Amino acid sequence: MKIGSHVSFSGKGLLAAAEEALGYGATTFMIYTGAPQNTRRKPMEEQYVPEGLALMKEHGIDEIVVHAPYIINLGSYKTDTFGLAVEFLQSEIERTAYIGAADSIVLHPGAYTDKDAQYGIKRIAEGLNEVLTVNGRVHIALETMAGKGTELGRTFEELAAIMDKVHDNDRLRVCLDTCHVHDAGYDIINDFDGVMQEFDRIIGLDRLAVIHVNDSKNPRGARKDRHAPIGSGYIGFDAIHRIVHHEVAKGKPIILETPWIGKDKANQRPMYEAEIALLTGNAEGRFGPEFLEDVARLRAFFDEQLGHPGRNGRDYVLATWELLQDKKQRAEDKREPMERLYDLVVEHGLFPDCSEEQINMRLVGYFAGI
Repeated sequence: MKIGSHVSFSGKGLLAAAEEALGYGATTFMIYTGAPQNTRRKPMEEQYVPEGLALMKEHGIDEIVVHAPYIINLGSYKTDTFGLAVEFLQSEIERTAYIGAADSIVLHPGAYTDKDAQYGIKRIAEGLNEVLTVNGRVHIALETMAGKGTELGRTFEELAAIMDKVHDNDRLRVCLDTCHVHDAGYDIINDFDGVMQEFDRIIGLDRLAVIHVNDSKNPRGARKDRHAPIGSGYIGFDAIHRIVHHEVAKGKPIILETPWIGKDKANQRPMYEAEIALLTGNAEGRFGPEFLEDVARLRAFFDEQLGHPGRNGRDYVLATWELLQDKKQRAEDKREPMERLYDLVVEHGLFPDCSEEQINMRLVGYFAGI
């Protein structure tokens, strides 16, 4: 399985990114070639690419993913914004090609802002027609979107409509984001097979190139796009586990973009290492048998404290998120399910020798039902 996460490209560029990914036990990873919020970029010659590629080869990583920056909006009617998007995306494609190990650059299709969806679809296709005049080796993977605001790509039909208007659309692929398609209204929890059949009918499974795996803080169809650690949201560990082991995911980069967590924002940590180990069935090999023993202690503890909240806390997680949908309840206690469980563990001194990160990793294990 090719599975990894978003990692940093700062400092020593590709070398630092590969080192971070290996620290999580990853077999692939995703980068932005610079800060996603701006256009400032170091020359690729200064990004330790040969050193990073050598380290990747040493550990059997042969494919990674690049993500285009958020500031690109090919759907904009504003000439300056549109022109910047085309020029900057072309530059990002060239930077991706320089690395050589990335077949696809993931792109949020764009938003139509003050116009309408039909205008936005046409405008995005117009932009892609300009963009795809450079470097024919790199593909663009249009990401499925949650549908917040005026962003396009919420439905498979919208993505297909964009592709149909692009002349060189053999270079277009799709990145499926689990949080986004869930928030867009697709039932990937109970009917992932049906969703994939619909995807195949409208777009074609041969276009699926990358999968982003994220849980969601909102119910299906909310169109909000708020990621949660695996198992701590509405989608749940079991559904995500089925997806990453599904036939359609075989051989494709699977990328975690789950949020970093922690009480102190300055010291928040990702759960990537635990999520990768649990999704690949390697928790004991990665963390040792004591990890499984601690998760079993958690299960017994929560059964006693919360009254049997389901095999992996699903009843408690879903009930808490439902509570947080109420603005009054949220104002009284805005803590999310995972934070509430963490506080309960600390309050009772269950793991006095564990750090906050270690406790949270065990909570991810609990959500996984191991």
